Amino acid sequence: MKIYNTLTGKKQEFTPIEEGKVKMYACGITVSGEAHIGHAYQALIYDIIRKFLEKSGYKVTYARNYTDVDDKIIAKSNQTGIPADEYAEMMIKNIDEQMARLKVDDPTLWLKATQSIEDIIEFVEKLIEKGHAYPTEKGDVYFSVESFPSYGKLSHRNLEDAMNGVRVDNDEMKKNPLDFALWKSAKEGEPSWTSPWGEGRPGWHIECSTMNRKAFGDEIDIHGGGRDLIFPHHENEIAQTEALTGKQFARFWIHNGLIKVNGQKMSKSLGNSLFLKDLLDKYSAETIKFALLQTNYRGDINVTDNLFPDAEKHLYEFYKIILAVENAFGKADGENKEIDEQFNKAMADDFNTALAISNLFGLFKAIKQKLNAGDSSATADVSQIRKTYSLIGLFEEDAKAVVDAFDSKNKEDIPAEVKAIADERFVARQNKDWAKSDELRDKLLSLGYSIKDAKDGYTLTKN
Repeated sequence: MKIYNTLTGKKQEFTPIEEGKVKMYACGITVSGEAHIGHAYQALIYDIIRKFLEKSGYKVTYARNYTDVDDKIIAKSNQTGIPADEYAEMMIKNIDEQMARLKVDDPTLWLKATQSIEDIIEFVEKLIEKGHAYPTEKGDVYFSVESFPSYGKLSHRNLEDAMNGVRVDNDEMKKNPLDFALWKSAKEGEPSWTSPWGEGRPGWHIECSTMNRKAFGDEIDIHGGGRDLIFPHHENEIAQTEALTGKQFARFWIHNGLIKVNGQKMSKSLGNSLFLKDLLDKYSAETIKFALLQTNYRGDINVTDNLFPDAEKHLYEFYKIILAVENAFGKADGENKEIDEQFNKAMADDFNTALAISNLFGLFKAIKQKLNAGDSSATADVSQIRKTYSLIGLFEEDAKAVVDAFDSKNKEDIPAEVKAIADERFVARQNKDWAKSDELRDKLLSLGYSIKDAKDGYTLTKN
């Protein structure tokens, strides 16, 4: 099995610290609001990585955290009038419900920052003792970046690059503008805890390092998170953890790509966040997974207007073939080891779900040919696809229910105006007038309809 390691910048053969066992940690959600598609994607990816490691024979202990005390949470608390701890718990409950609807399994261990305050204080005290951190007169504690010579090795930056790459809080008490907070002195109205430096709360970076060490000890096999966390969050985790232990913190650093919406980075400031609840109200969990997993986990996903409708249609076509096989030969049974081996080969090459999904088109084409030829071995193929692809959350539903639901959703009468545009576009395509065809397709989209071309016609679907 080969995994791309951000630390080395290349794919490497995976070897765990302890034979047959994997210790894996992924940075979870800061619970300052509802779960969006980026949160869902990250949770889905590491759930799949855990499951494939288990399929490959490893005993995996997988930990995720909820950041439940943080500047953003405090800001939401002040905005809503709900105490920060109550607001965080409310958001955790809400997010858990949406992840359950998406059918993403819980990790082995759930960790929360507020349950590790004593451990965080002890961690910071030891860093001060070792000369890697210093308290200020105000009651803040900072990590001294210059005390850790290899700072920047994950993001492949030197200190000068790092200075240019991050917004620096120029507290006059800092020895170096790049030094980062391990402990923040209390401000009025904020949650705080008693520490040797006065009332305060932990900095964001120290939370993950402490929770990791509390769960696993000094070293872990895999640390994951979104690519936006490489710098400064994961860089700072490495610095403070390795400064304390003198050991390599994580062997493999894995980072998933980011979500873009129509080519733009998803952000609250742009107002283009896609909330998981809204997506699940419109599409099935399998449709969302199929759409997201068509891109390799390290690449960015561009969510266009067609991404989820197209995924829904592909799944519908696949389930129609499954239903036809079941109607012809009975419920799917048997196995086809080649299908499973093909899937395993794709996933063993840096968890390539994109390749695994693209393989489905050829597999279902072959099944359809077998069905047309009356070859009952099609049922073994379907059975194996259901077993194998359940690892990434696909083909776990009743085929008839999926087909009926799609047909019902799309059986609305199409207005004559829309049908006329679609007919005109069909003629344009026959005449190879591609510019006109594209213009009419965009017009259909503006009216809320997607069109799928076929050799002898087209299919219209209401978005």
